Amino acid sequence: MSPEHARRAVCGLYAVTADTNDTHGLVRDVGAAIAGGARLVQYRNKIAAPALRHEQAAALTALCTSRGAALIVNDFVEVARAVGAHGVHIGKDDGALENARAMLGPDKLVGVSCYRSLELAQAAQDGGADYVAFGSFFPSQVKPGAVRAPIELLLDARRKLTAPIVAIGGITADNGGQLVAAGADALAVITAVFGAADVESAARAFSPLFGGAQ
Repeated sequence: MSPEHARRAVCGLYAVTADTNDTHGLVRDVGAAIAGGARLVQYRNKIAAPALRHEQAAALTALCTSRGAALIVNDFVEVARAVGAHGVHIGKDDGALENARAMLGPDKLVGVSCYRSLELAQAAQDGGADYVAFGSFFPSQVKPGAVRAPIELLLDARRKLTAPIVAIGGITADNGGQLVAAGADALAVITAVFGAADVESAARAFSPLFGGAQ
């Protein structure tokens, strides 16, 4: 994907799904997050069997496409390709960036987890990643043992990188503003959105951090 398209796509609230076997509830909640302002959604499900993972990824790709959002599949490049998702997100144990790009082609988004390493991010950008992700910035319910990244890392990354920057890890509407101010283009959020009783309102609470109306 061209840098210009990537910058337009990777911004604002990046809603990341929680593990669930309830496809109907998943689609409902993602629809609510999109209604609340999310334009980038990551399908992340570590517990689903392969058939269910394909079913859910296909349903979310169709939903996001119809609603003007982009659907990124976490880890499973072959699933992203099979369902026609808009891209994939890979971590250190999910295969090589060049393999993901070869499988998906030049027009799909490929994002890379870089944890707290600017060196990994620079290598990912040089290797053709469309965005890089840093974290965990705050204590995370999803990954309580995740290594913490300093907010100053975003300031360094903003000075040295041209790729869009995603921040992740324990982010809420109350603490996310400092990450945006430090250089994050997008905030990847799981619990503060999908763990809320009102998903749409929870998603909309992030809009002011990016200059939007609440």
